[in-house]
Amino acid sequence: MNEILEILINDARTPVEDIAKMVNKPVAAVRKVIKAYESDGTIVQYKAVVNPEMVQDKSPAAVRALIEVGILPQKDVGFDRIAERIYSFSEVQSCYLVSGSYDLLLVIEGQSIQTVAEFVSSKLSPMEGVRQTTTHFLLKKYKEDGKIFRQPVGNKRLNITY
Repeated sequence: MNEILEILINDARTPVEDIAKMVNKPVAAVRKVIKAYESDGTIVQYKAVVNPEMVQDKSPAAVRALIEVGILPQKDVGFDRIAERIYSFSEVQSCYLVSGSYDLLLVIEGQSIQTVAEFVSSKLSPMEGVRQTTTHFLLKKYKEDGKIFRQPVGNKRLNITY
């Protein structure tokens, strides 16, 4: 992979001047390469990876689920057409074609377990071409995008006594 892309993947906030020093190229050239990546869709978005346990906001957290989806490939388009229909739903945060016992892996976000269940039962499962679904609710994040989350200090577990 391109050195500039690797630097941005690791830390998208790295100043262009620092990137230029790291890759031994002029700042203007690095800026031009980054703009080209943004224009042609190579760089789609810059994002922050947030540890939800460290956020002090008391608003209800979104519920995330991984959903395994078995689908029937369609003649001449394979999995692409049904994947496009599925990833068009606003609840779908990510959609991957995978190998193994199912075909698509979805990352879904909803306001509650019930809203995720409603998405699966009313939108996803009845869709033509969907053979089966298996839903796994995410309970806790330990690591995301290569970053390990620092856990809040203190033991919140209750002692078990008999």
